[in-house]
Formats: sequence, C-alpha cells, structure tokens
Amino acid sequence: MKSAYKFRAYPSKEQKSNLNHQMFLCKELYNFLLVKSKEYFKDTGKTFTQYDMNKWITKFKKEYPQYQDIHSQVLQNVSQRLHGAYKNFFRRVKRNHNGKHQHVGFPRFRKFTSSLTYPDSGFRLNKKNIYLSTIGNVNFVNHREIEGEINTLTIKRTKSQEWFVTISVEKGDKSFAPNGKPQIGLDLGLKEYATLSDNVKIANMRFGKEYEKRLIKSHQKVSRRIKGSRNRRKTVILLSKVYDKITNKREDFTHKLSHNLVNSYSFIAYENLQIQNMVKNHKLAKSINDVSWARFTQFLCYKAESAGCRVVDVPPQYTSQTCHECGKVQEISLENRIFNCEKCGLQIDRDLNASKNILRLGLEKDRTTEGHSGSHASGDIVRLPHMEADVAESGTKHGAST
Repeated sequence: MKSAYKFRAYPSKEQKSNLNHQMFLCKELYNFLLVKSKEYFKDTGKTFTQYDMNKWITKFKKEYPQYQDIHSQVLQNVSQRLHGAYKNFFRRVKRNHNGKHQHVGFPRFRKFTSSLTYPDSGFRLNKKNIYLSTIGNVNFVNHREIEGEINTLTIKRTKSQEWFVTISVEKGDKSFAPNGKPQIGLDLGLKEYATLSDNVKIANMRFGKEYEKRLIKSHQKVSRRIKGSRNRRKTVILLSKVYDKITNKREDFTHKLSHNLVNSYSFIAYENLQIQNMVKNHKLAKSINDVSWARFTQFLCYKAESAGCRVVDVPPQYTSQTCHECGKVQEISLENRIFNCEKCGLQIDRDLNASKNILRLGLEKDRTTEGHSGSHASGDIVRLPHMEADVAESGTKHGAST
C-alpha cells in the first residue's frame, strides 16, 4: 500500500536559487529529449525507450558541465516523466481506436518545471531538515511521524513561491475489518453540498464565492501592471496566494468531511458523476468547480479501508427521477425541489429521495462485485459543525434542497 506525506519546506535564499536553477535545467533537458524523440520517430518510425533517453542524458552531461551539479536520479526522473507522457499518449490513441473518443494530447514542450524528484537516493531525512544532494540541508516542518519504507522524495515550488516536500512511502497491506456502523447513500449537490440517506445535510461552504471580490481586485491590480515588470511579478504572486487560500480551505473541508464519513459509516454509495460533461453548462460550471466533487470522492475512497468502510460508486442516471418506495420513474424539473410520486403519492425532498436510490443501487452493486477502496487515513473522528440532521421524516414534505 502506497502513501504520501506532505510537509512545508523553508529553503534558504541560496538554496532557492539553486533549486530554481536545477528546475530550469531539468525543463531544458525535458524539451531536448522531446526533440530527440520526435527526430528518432521521424527517421525510424519508432519511439524512444526510457533507456535510450538515459543514454542521451549521459551525453548531455558531458557536453554541458552544469548538469553535473544535479543528482543523476533527478535527471533520470526527467526521462521517466517524458516516457510516462508518451505512454499516456498511446493509451489515449488506443482508446480512440476502440471507440471512446477523447482528446489525444501529444507530449508538449514545457515552459517551466516546478518540482524535482529524488527516486530512492540523493536525499536523507533528519528530524528538522532534509538533506538534498548538491543542495544541502533544507528546513521543513516535521508535523507527523512517517510510517513505512520511504521510496521517493519530491520538492515543489508553488505559484505563490511556497515550497513543499512530498515523501512517498510503501506500507504493508492491512486486512479489511468492517466497523459495523450504518450504511448510507450520498447525493452531491450545489445548494447543499451533500444529502445523506439518513436525513443528514451538509452545507455548501462556497469558498470561491467567499473570496470572489478579493480575486477580482487582485486580477485588476495585475492587469494595471506593465507586462514583464517586477511589480507585475510581485502582484501575480499575491494573486496566486489568494487562489492557494481558496484551495487550502477546500482541501481542509473535504479532508475533514471524508474523514468524518468513513469513520461514521460502514458503507457509502455515491454517484459517479461525469463532471467534465457537467461543466459544459456555463451557468453551473463555476459553482461545480467550486465544490470540488472529484477531489472529495477521491479522498472518500482512499480513506475508506483503514476506517473499516466500503465505498461504492453508482451510475447517476434517474436517481432523482425514481421513487425510492415504488420505483416509479417520472420527469422532475431542476427547479422542483420536492418529489411527488404520481403512483404512490409519496412527497419527499428530491435529494433525500435520490440518496435513498443511490444506497439501494450501491448495495445491489456491492452484492455482485467484491473489493473496496484503500485508505491511509488515521486519527480521531473530526466533528463538523456544518452537519445537522433534518428533523422531518422521510415520508413528509421537505423544504431543503441541493
């Protein structure tokens, strides 16, 4: 089982300069290997293997002595990234041949590189700092103990000029042990972030809207600065910090929410929403991107196993249009927040009705398929102030909506 630990890093001014220089050289190397790959394909009709790329790296280091200052495995990781880009390209081409049409996306030249990866060696972890080959001891905030065998280390610079260290580890597999707690279906929405089949509603925090005015002012400041000037670069960094603030608040919310759910329930069914298609609706795209459903379901899945919870995704078709009592399917407009069954007369909040259908579909799928999502979550249950039970019964008319 793989896991990752992320820490805030504080390199010195000299170390930042060296790291930025090495990232620039890695970007140049990536583009050089891409040129050679294209030339090789044009001449032979074959693609470069990663072994071929590594041979060119050896020649490149002899021709350009500045690359001697970069650890050899960091340079080999550049060829690994390009090789991975080619593999993804051919995988998408194969899918198109099989009838699934999608944008292929041939590997492109890089304008910048913002991270360095040390596979296996070239680094040493201490209590207060991390030693990086040719860089030195970089201070970091060691806020949690690392468990497992360390595989790789990546140091990254964000757009707001903050530095982070991510350490990937390998942990032993643990046997799945159910926690014996209740089962729920989960319906994601916009007005309410989620509605659970046990009448619990989770409020939508709308972090993007909270910082909307601040973002507009920051964009206006950037547009007033002269392109290429130092003041513009400083203002762009300030703008990036606002975006980082929104992202961090979203991540904090989704981490706490997913952690709370997997520790409170033994089975969670959710809709496998096609978000890329949904954001094509320009009236809803901004709100859909703000709620970060894909990130939330990703957290929900990887935290499930260690908490003794099984997570299953179900197709979203007709979950809001089907009566969970009698199974009658009928059309219901998005504006109509109450589901009135034409067959059995049931009146229920449409999102609560959908969550009950999602639970039923999830249980049916779980009976026919084995398996559950992995998790690396740990710690105590986080109590969320935004979760409150709806006191109305499921068979009565509800006023809340998603």
